Amino acid sequence: MKKIYCLLLLVLFIGCHKKSKHQEVNELFQSDITLLIEKVAKLKYSVQSDSTETQIQRQFLEAHQSYKKVEMISEYYSPAVSKSINGPAIPEFEENDKVTVPPEGFQVIEELVFPKYNKESKQELLQELGVLSANLIRLEKVSNSNELTDAHVFDAMRLEVYRIISLGITGFDSPVVLNSLPEALVSLEAIEKYYQLYLENKSISNSKQVLGILEKGKKYLKENTNFNAFDRAYFIKEILNPLSKGLYKTQSELGIPLMKEQRGLKVTAQILFDKDAFDPEAFSGFADYQTTPEKIALGKKLFNDPILSGNNTRSCASCHHAEKAFTDGLERAVALDGKSMIQRNTPTLTNIAFQRVFFADSRVSYLEDQAVAVIKNENEMHGSLEKSALAIQKKQDYVNDFKKAFPKGGINEFAIKNVLASYIRSLSHYDSKFDAYMQNGATFTENEKAGFNLFAGKAKCATCHFIPLTNGTVPPNFDRSESEILGTPNKAKKLDGDLGKFVITQAAIHKYSFKTPTIRNIELTAPYMHNGVYTTLEEVIDFYDQGGGRGLGFDVPNQTLPEDKLNLSDQEKKQLIAFMKTLTDSRYLENRVKRIE
Repeated sequence: MKKIYCLLLLVLFIGCHKKSKHQEVNELFQSDITLLIEKVAKLKYSVQSDSTETQIQRQFLEAHQSYKKVEMISEYYSPAVSKSINGPAIPEFEENDKVTVPPEGFQVIEELVFPKYNKESKQELLQELGVLSANLIRLEKVSNSNELTDAHVFDAMRLEVYRIISLGITGFDSPVVLNSLPEALVSLEAIEKYYQLYLENKSISNSKQVLGILEKGKKYLKENTNFNAFDRAYFIKEILNPLSKGLYKTQSELGIPLMKEQRGLKVTAQILFDKDAFDPEAFSGFADYQTTPEKIALGKKLFNDPILSGNNTRSCASCHHAEKAFTDGLERAVALDGKSMIQRNTPTLTNIAFQRVFFADSRVSYLEDQAVAVIKNENEMHGSLEKSALAIQKKQDYVNDFKKAFPKGGINEFAIKNVLASYIRSLSHYDSKFDAYMQNGATFTENEKAGFNLFAGKAKCATCHFIPLTNGTVPPNFDRSESEILGTPNKAKKLDGDLGKFVITQAAIHKYSFKTPTIRNIELTAPYMHNGVYTTLEEVIDFYDQGGGRGLGFDVPNQTLPEDKLNLSDQEKKQLIAFMKTLTDSRYLENRVKRIE
């Protein structure tokens, strides 16, 4: 009897101390970090001992693929450290400290190892490997304090699926060697490893389906290894979209709650391409900026009213025409004086709510501030919100409208800029053929599908115009928007003199830097580039195909666009354009048909 009693106590003790699933996840994560540190140490030893180029390159690939095992949790809990480990090989300007920080990590090392390893760079390579090793030890330390929950793990798994779609298979973090497909395989294996932990002693209705999708995805990646020929459209629609849906369903069946936070990509999105996957309110920043139907209606009315300009002759709609996706069709708009020209091309207002900075030089962070800057600009509207508020207060219809939009407030500067921004936010929702295609509601032609695969593959468009937003807001967290240096020419076929973001920051790395805009509705928004230099999409693609400004022979030492030629065929260029036309929102299709007729 005593033995039975002791045995029961032992069972109870073990039961009480059984590890939770998220604890098991963390242990696997920690062991994978240890393995990654070992892989990098082996690579460093090979460099130190002057191993062959083939061996050094092979060990780099092994080390980087080993990072993909930890990426899901590392990026989720330690994004800053992860950026030091696997961020782009581009210097970054620290706004607060006004200093330029050199890049570090795998992508810097990749450029030193591929396509050829030069022993003259040995010391530089060893130094970068030393920095990488230190950052991995830092990751190991900070990971000890991770407070994982099951909700966090499932959230991280779905975000990893989105990361594979938008960054992984596009070559974003393997830009030189293009080892993205084997790395995507490792990412899927990591998701599978964590997912299976939650199936132990559980009856989950869709678990076989999810595991089957994972197996199908791994098999497809193993059998299709050519980066340029890889069918990304098939892989996303048939594997990654069903996978993220399956993870969502399993989480629900396990009774694991969704994360309770507001962010750009909604936690409720089951796939990256859900119709309402993105929350414009999460990009606005403040609770009192909240968009309402009353604010939208009032904002539209003010948007079309010249009352906001200094001389009551120009409205926002004067330069943003609804039928042209809120552009004006001009190289650059005529200034308020009717003689000179505005400095830059008029950008589209459609879908711009899904970004973190505004204007070509990224000088403001919120739509409300963008509205103010345009109204106050002496060349654009030369108005005053204070004076406009006084004029509006004299119009009874506006008094009534403002009362509806702000029951507890009045007609003031904040209210004016808020309703304008609310209206612009209402222009941000995706209903293009591309969106319907990814939601299994439309079919692509062969050229449209080939164009998408080029966009996300060989042509490298998606490494700056990230899927699905097709702007520079970086997935899957969508918490920052990037600028690029392209070396854009002017009409004289010389490097355009506009210094872009440099004027704001005075940082050398920002010379000729411009925000990456959305290419949604691009067929309606010609002419193109910040200066309107190109009138057709064919010209734009030719520019990129040549390698940007450096490819054209311009002196642009800080160009972020790869200068290597893309070597696109005439057919491939046509296919790219065919795809880009699928990005036109359905509400503009009627205008397109009329224009063609």
